[in-house]
Amino acid sequence: MSIIDKAIAAITPPESDEARAEATRKARAATQGRDWLALALDHHDQIRIEFEACRAATAAQDRLAAMKRLALVLNGHALAEEVVLYPALAKSGEKGHAGLAYTEQTTAKMQMAELERIDPASDSWVDKLEHIRGAVIHHIFEEEGAWFLELKRDYDDQAFLTRRFREEYERYAGDARAGSGDVRSFAPTSEVDPSEARPAS
Repeated sequence: MSIIDKAIAAITPPESDEARAEATRKARAATQGRDWLALALDHHDQIRIEFEACRAATAAQDRLAAMKRLALVLNGHALAEEVVLYPALAKSGEKGHAGLAYTEQTTAKMQMAELERIDPASDSWVDKLEHIRGAVIHHIFEEEGAWFLELKRDYDDQAFLTRRFREEYERYAGDARAGSGDVRSFAPTSEVDPSEARPAS
């Protein structure tokens, strides 16, 4: 983590695990069946799990494999949000939140590209991963705690969002409903132990 990153983290400490869990709970309560919000939350769960797999890996080869799995779901999810959800967020009157969301995700993509160029056996790789993880987890909190609830409340065509969000995710990462174990798919949260998404204390 750079000196600037450390300074920013000191000024704006991350939200607590309890606050994150409460945001997720409220967002889950707002879902309706397998709508776009449920799909996005499933993606968030999978992203958290893939970050933990990266953190748990110790061998360089295992770290690279975990990073590739993380990148697949992270990029597929981000692209679907950027093509479908963020324009809808702007259209529903939240241009500021939409702009910030784009900026945060572009930064995460750039950081992931940097991670690919770092020796996976090094401490620098671990430091960069933790920096990315912190930023992404905070971004998820913003979405679950406010932005997506606003979009659920204010956007007039929820069915359109669901159809298009699913299409864009699947275009990049495969069938979001599949649970085949293929790297291009992931199980919905009903098949995933949520405790796996949190680091052991």
